[in-house]
Amino acid sequence: MRKMFLLSFFFILFSITACNSLPLPGVVTVAPPGLTRVAAPTPIQPGSPLPENTPAPEATLPAAGLSLPKPPTAPTVTPIPDDILPRYVIAASMDYDAKTLDVQQQIDYPNTSGEKLDEIVLAVQPNHLQDVFELKSLNADGAPVADYNLAGQKLTVKLTVPLEKGKTLRLEFSYRLMLPQIEQGDPNVIRPQIFGVTTRQVNLTDWYPMIVPYRPGSGWILHEPWYYGEHLVYPLANFDVTLRFTDPSNLPLIAASGEAEAIEGGWHFVLENGRDFALAMGRQLISTSAEVQGVTVTSYYYSGSANAGQAVLEATVKALQTYSALFGPYPHKTLAAVQGDFNDGMEFDGLYYLPNSFYNLYDGTHKSYLVMVAAHETCHQWWFGRVASDQSAQPWLDEALATYCEKLFYEKNYPEEVSWWWDYRVNFYQPVGKIDGTVASYGGFTPYTNATYRQGARFMEELRQAIGDEAFFSFLKDYASQMDGKIATSDDFFRLLREHTQIDISGLTTKYFQKTP
Repeated sequence: MRKMFLLSFFFILFSITACNSLPLPGVVTVAPPGLTRVAAPTPIQPGSPLPENTPAPEATLPAAGLSLPKPPTAPTVTPIPDDILPRYVIAASMDYDAKTLDVQQQIDYPNTSGEKLDEIVLAVQPNHLQDVFELKSLNADGAPVADYNLAGQKLTVKLTVPLEKGKTLRLEFSYRLMLPQIEQGDPNVIRPQIFGVTTRQVNLTDWYPMIVPYRPGSGWILHEPWYYGEHLVYPLANFDVTLRFTDPSNLPLIAASGEAEAIEGGWHFVLENGRDFALAMGRQLISTSAEVQGVTVTSYYYSGSANAGQAVLEATVKALQTYSALFGPYPHKTLAAVQGDFNDGMEFDGLYYLPNSFYNLYDGTHKSYLVMVAAHETCHQWWFGRVASDQSAQPWLDEALATYCEKLFYEKNYPEEVSWWWDYRVNFYQPVGKIDGTVASYGGFTPYTNATYRQGARFMEELRQAIGDEAFFSFLKDYASQMDGKIATSDDFFRLLREHTQIDISGLTTKYFQKTP
């Protein structure tokens, strides 16, 4: 999941981001995005009707080429019991103009590892950046922690009393965030940054200490970040987040991963069974919403991007309908799509970003990267949100599936454009490479995206052709159901696939995989 430059505008326009920036064919010249503060338009609050004379997205799937089962009318995923999920309770006070947050955070962590734990490992992504994260206090079960180590992204908490199997530990933090300016660069050279601030936007992504997954027998999973791709693995958790502002008279519009409730001086958010919790905000943001299948979908955009913002809303609604029918219901009650004030796209649970350049390049048709990647990022709500994976060790598990979902989106909603999609999205780049490498193994951003995204989509298409639609879609729905809430591996993918087909696919796996599945 999470991926990610302010380069020359020529490089930007050669880039597409489907959770990672990917190149656009051809050179197009556009004006740079405006960063001058202007008077904020009157925001449309989440849940409001679409602007007058704007057609609402259809509540049912349009007839087209791909035959889908009837979609559910509302999210029906059975919640995982609270006592086996970590629970994050976060209370933050923000000085919006100074771009600082003072945070009190509590984590209730149930030890479901099956092993006794002598230490807890957390990822603290803001600590990657200098002078951003200041830890003021740390308690474990009410007692101050004296033995801990915070180095870069890794916080190791030594426990004076081991955490027994089935027991729950409470960690409490007090810290300050001094939000950094977002800096962008060539993704082949510098790791893209979304967390931080621009002139008109604040992004809180991977902004709080997070307990990483524990794998029995091998320990805590926390990869070092590479200069492209993603490195975090997200266990499922419940989130309760309160955000208040020091100046409640001039509040920004906020996009959030979870449901929002207005409170005095700010908002209270809840996200259950989520991978992470992200916030995007700005005083110049505008929003428009639609409700479909019990889910409120909201598009957040800037003045001058109204048509593109509406197109994102409609694409997200259609994608949510398509994927709910194919893979099972979307598990949350809200989904936010945000115009990132930077040129990267990225998925989070219940929220995703699309880059500024896609809005600037939008030509009013569905044959655009804006629509295409909106479909991609929406699909990550299944292949990242519902079914997680180790995005550093096995990135194909989410990126190949999310890229192929673009094809399914066009196949169902715009079947006449499927050939265009293959040519423009995949074949133009003449991709090569095995799809099952680690992020770091590809040696560069382009080889990584060619293999993981584009070759991955080819593998999924050839697998579908080999086993037939009935087995293929039955398998994907079963994979989404059985691995829901879990961290899937390639072994899980092929184990479940073999339950749906006896057809020999060894030729395919030899063609696309380094290691025999």
